[in-house]
Amino acid sequence: MAGTNHDSLVVSIETALGASLIAIVVGTWAAIAARTAPRFVRRLTDAVFHLPVAVPSVVVGLGMLVAFSDGPILLNGTKWIVIAAHAVLVVTFAYATVSAGLDRTDAAFADVAASLGASAARVLLRVRLPMLLPSITAAASLAIALSMGEVGATIMVYPAEWRTLPVSVFTLTDRGKVLLGSAVTVVLLVATLIVLLLVGLLKGRVEERKRRR
Repeated sequence: MAGTNHDSLVVSIETALGASLIAIVVGTWAAIAARTAPRFVRRLTDAVFHLPVAVPSVVVGLGMLVAFSDGPILLNGTKWIVIAAHAVLVVTFAYATVSAGLDRTDAAFADVAASLGASAARVLLRVRLPMLLPSITAAASLAIALSMGEVGATIMVYPAEWRTLPVSVFTLTDRGKVLLGSAVTVVLLVATLIVLLLVGLLKGRVEERKRRR
């Protein structure tokens, strides 16, 4: 049982990191792109990215099964469908957090850099993203925490060899092993805290390098 829970913990961490990375990339890109889009497109983008919050996670899992159980993209029975389901559920929070960060940043810095001849890619990498680093880090932490505790959609899509720790907790409590399930929950909480602390440490090192430059 200990080995099984250890494997589930590793699966949970890998899933959270993978899903969070996808959510951060997609959410950040969408938030930045929507900022310069027409108002109608921006409102539509907001609605689309907030839609997963209004849908029960079990329904999201069911939708993933229907969408990816046949071609052209076949993910059912693989770990990727679990990671994709988690990414869909947490991308809302990544998008919203980065969008809020954009509201607090001054677009004049990017405009000045562009007027001085900087390419769009250089403005993005050297001006926009560094200014959004606190928001991106906060979005990553939130996405990881939410993914580590997700169970509804996971139960619908996970293959036997890719069972996350929350699913293990659900299975244990469903079998009446409440105390063991509680102990595994504590392990999940501690693991989530450690991962979030590491994300915060990484953020601190990046900011320190920026100050040195």
